[in-house]
Amino acid sequence: MSKISIVDLEVFYHVGVPDTERAQPQRLLLTVVMESDFSAAARTDDIADTVDYFAVTQRLLKFGEGRSWKLIEKLAADIADAIIGEFKVSHVYVEVKKFIIPQAKYVLVMIEK
Repeated sequence: MSKISIVDLEVFYHVGVPDTERAQPQRLLLTVVMESDFSAAARTDDIADTVDYFAVTQRLLKFGEGRSWKLIEKLAADIADAIIGEFKVSHVYVEVKKFIIPQAKYVLVMIEK
């Protein structure tokens, strides 16, 4: 198995437990690691034989439109489910970084499916 990673993709989603926090989109950084068999792509040099990471990126940039989450745990799970459901991956790892605690660089949630 091989992996393709999108690291620290900047998105703006409505997320937070209090309604006031969810009122405005927040800056988040997403890291997504997708695992699949890319041996055909290595032979053919054809994007149809791999995961189109540009398409994944475009999907993630629009993923939050018209949606909100209270917990970044739920957000990470929803992203993982969407990637597995829409793209040719056998395994996905998702990190969501949220910049909400002033004394910390960020809060990080990780999920694998």
